[in-house]
Amino acid sequence: MFSSTRMIFSVSAALALASMSSVLAVPVSTNGATSLVSRATIPSPAFVVYSDKFVSADVLPPAAQVAGFNVVALSFLTLNGAADQAKAFADLAADARSAKKAEYTQAGISLIVSAFGETDTPTTSGADPVGTANTMAQFVLTNGLDGIDVDYEDLAAMNKGDGAAEAWVTTFTQTLRKTLPQGQFILSHAPLAPWLSPNAQFAAGAYLTVNKNVGSLIDWYNIQFYNQNEYTDCTSLITTSGPPFAGSSLLEIAANGVDLNKLVIGKPGSAADATNGFIDPATLGTCVDQAKAKGWAGGIMAFQFPEADATWIKAAKGTSFQ
Repeated sequence: MFSSTRMIFSVSAALALASMSSVLAVPVSTNGATSLVSRATIPSPAFVVYSDKFVSADVLPPAAQVAGFNVVALSFLTLNGAADQAKAFADLAADARSAKKAEYTQAGISLIVSAFGETDTPTTSGADPVGTANTMAQFVLTNGLDGIDVDYEDLAAMNKGDGAAEAWVTTFTQTLRKTLPQGQFILSHAPLAPWLSPNAQFAAGAYLTVNKNVGSLIDWYNIQFYNQNEYTDCTSLITTSGPPFAGSSLLEIAANGVDLNKLVIGKPGSAADATNGFIDPATLGTCVDQAKAKGWAGGIMAFQFPEADATWIKAAKGTSFQ
């Protein structure tokens, strides 16, 4: 998703997948901490902001700076351990971590961790989905978090079309739910929008197959409507997307069989947070109003703070969620 850019693009009739260069901080394993069991209220609609950039020694900003969001996703928990804001939060002293968590809980904001990110390739690298899920679920418990977001972006595996990517994500999700029960912990996924549309490029179905397999276990989808040279206006975002990824706008994804109100519109907080696909929050608010008028009420995701803050989300909500 996130720290740099990731883009699917057409290079031939076969529509090969490719990724752009990216950089993540070198991850270091988290320290030990007292295990805490969360009992999160699952927000609906979900207003999610990712936190990957350094903020301060307190790790997270004062809750007032992200007012209007009800979920903050600490990024990222990788195959090699926690990195960036996920690591910084885990490295806080236990009392400081508990105090920050209490501040956010009081403000009605859940804290979750986002797994993988654009540089991790879990299927291609041969990671065990069961062991990886158990390790990551334990990170949630150890750090007193409200759940986990799955930002799976193994493009090579998904583009291979042999079903291995879909099977990996399915097993990983099922295993997470054994430790992080539904209704008690948040479990969201963050697929690229084209993965939720029928396309010969994804012969095994991509996230449409994942949704059929384990959609009932997933609370919502933080859909990445950016970095695909599409979704730059209300039409392509909400009602009708164009080639090479026709059928991947918000309402078309619902028509593809995914629960409309599990679809969260994901956008970059600024033009600098993505290669393309940015829509200024005021204009995005008009798109949100159009979708709401058609029966949608899933929510909004932004990557990332500080570009996406309380002012950003207020504008992006349009008149629908004020």
